[in-house]
Amino acid sequence: MVEQRHAGMANHRVRRLKSVKLELLRKSREAALAAVQVFNNPAITFKSEIYVVLMVIAWTYLLHAFYREKKIDYRYFKILPGGRKKFDTTSRGAQKHWELDRCLSCDGSPIDKDAANNLRFLIELRHEIEHQMTTRIDNLLSARFQACCLNYNLYIKKFFGEQHGIDQHLSFSLQFASLTEGQVDVLAEHSELPKHIQTFVEGFDGSLSDEEFNSPKFAYRVLFVAKTANNKGQADRVIEFIKSDSNLAHQVNATYALMKDTEKPKLLPSQIVEMMKAEGFPKFSMHHHSQFWKSKEGKNPKHGFGTEVVGKWYWYDKWVKEVRDHCQNNPDKFS
Repeated sequence: MVEQRHAGMANHRVRRLKSVKLELLRKSREAALAAVQVFNNPAITFKSEIYVVLMVIAWTYLLHAFYREKKIDYRYFKILPGGRKKFDTTSRGAQKHWELDRCLSCDGSPIDKDAANNLRFLIELRHEIEHQMTTRIDNLLSARFQACCLNYNLYIKKFFGEQHGIDQHLSFSLQFASLTEGQVDVLAEHSELPKHIQTFVEGFDGSLSDEEFNSPKFAYRVLFVAKTANNKGQADRVIEFIKSDSNLAHQVNATYALMKDTEKPKLLPSQIVEMMKAEGFPKFSMHHHSQFWKSKEGKNPKHGFGTEVVGKWYWYDKWVKEVRDHCQNNPDKFS
């Protein structure tokens, strides 16, 4: 009788584990699908912010489901004398579960480095946008949002099977306007990013190696080229993918190298001063540089001359040109 009771309790725990895992998976998929549907909705202007919040929830529940299946306790607790666990709770008594960043930091985390970089970017971006309103970050960060979707679909199928993938429910959103060369230039300059978001993005990107930054799991960058069907009556897809190592891909990358999403180089004031001295202006000093940028309002974000990263100001090549022109126009003073 006792053995039957113990067996019944064990079966109940197994059923409960399975039930909770399936509920976590259901909510995770719903959050991910809702995130993409919101982002593709042309009537919503707050789409990036909603997308980030929902995808963080989707990934959190996905990893909770994974840890639950692996019997890894994803609750916060302390070990009391005697080995008993004391669980941390909210003010209303609910047990505290790991947030996404803690899930990624766990020794048993199954998420690879590049996908984790993408998620940590979204987590920190969420911290930025929850404290201050943002404007027009949809297009500028869409490569990272796309990578997040692809990574999510990859891992949910890897953990729990093909039947749980979300790719069969999604399609590419249709656009009412094409991307002009002028728009590409705007995106490349990041001129529409709010100042606090731009500072965060450049600081985060600067902490990554070139290999990490260029990983498609961190940001999925796609180049679109207009294409028509070769024969009448032939089906024509709006988007067609080619292998990245194919001859065509190499030709496209070479032809459109200027459109590649790369981080702009940044220089400290001392580096610019040394550069000017090496170019034949030995009398140009840090004092002269400070006077010049103040006279030109060089640190005003509207000019796009530089950015602040972790408390230090860095200058772009655009500013170096201004300084060089200034020295060349005043040879008696600086030569």
